[in-house]
Amino acid sequence: MIESPSPPAAFAAPRPAPSARCTAPRPAPAGARALAAAASLMQALALPAHADAPTPIPMQQLMELARGGASALPADARIEIEPGQLDSRLKLAPCRRIEPYLPTGSTAWGRTRVGLRCTDGPVNWNVFLPVTVRVWSPAVVNVGPLQAGAEIRAEDLQIREVDIASAAAPVFRDPQLLVGRLLAATLPPGTPLRPQHLRVRQWFAAGETVTLVYVGEGFSASTEAQALSNGLDGQAVRVRTPSGKIVTGRPVGERRVEVRS
Repeated sequence: MIESPSPPAAFAAPRPAPSARCTAPRPAPAGARALAAAASLMQALALPAHADAPTPIPMQQLMELARGGASALPADARIEIEPGQLDSRLKLAPCRRIEPYLPTGSTAWGRTRVGLRCTDGPVNWNVFLPVTVRVWSPAVVNVGPLQAGAEIRAEDLQIREVDIASAAAPVFRDPQLLVGRLLAATLPPGTPLRPQHLRVRQWFAAGETVTLVYVGEGFSASTEAQALSNGLDGQAVRVRTPSGKIVTGRPVGERRVEVRS
């Protein structure tokens, strides 16, 4: 989507070179990590400005855009921004101040876009620039091809630096969390393993006797119960106590259901 003034403006915005790519160093502060390279992005853009009034690069505002998602990034993340191209038909008036922002519904992750609006110029304009945000970080990948339904072994896995922003789902960083799990899909070598690649773990079957554990602040108590449905990881399950009471809890281990108060 591009918004432009109805009267024609005097200057066209040169497009960034296709090879332009900005890589951010490994910054220490968490608040600057998620889109730290976005500051470098502005340096790669050739946006119009008066010869005697260069367009200021709003570094601090770009850093503020990053704060929302920064806490979710690993400390060792290396961020890279690759700017796309503005529409070649676009005509933009000169501008002394350009304000960057993330459009509603956009995130600084993978293929996204950055809004750029002129707030100090003869004509106020607003455009959207496509960008690709890559976040390089160590994650668990499979060494060779793995078939759907296969049980993952320790020798099938290794840690490798990958672009964790290539998909929205989180990656695994500890191989031990994957050993023994079954694959839901066939994976080519070097795939960063994510939750959707795994079959849902079943802790027990309907009709089995389970341990029902009540957990509250400063106390816990347990009793036996009968599962009324399969106990799938992350999904609520109903069990029947010896007194006949139906209780809803969550499977947390082999034939174990937990209820928190």
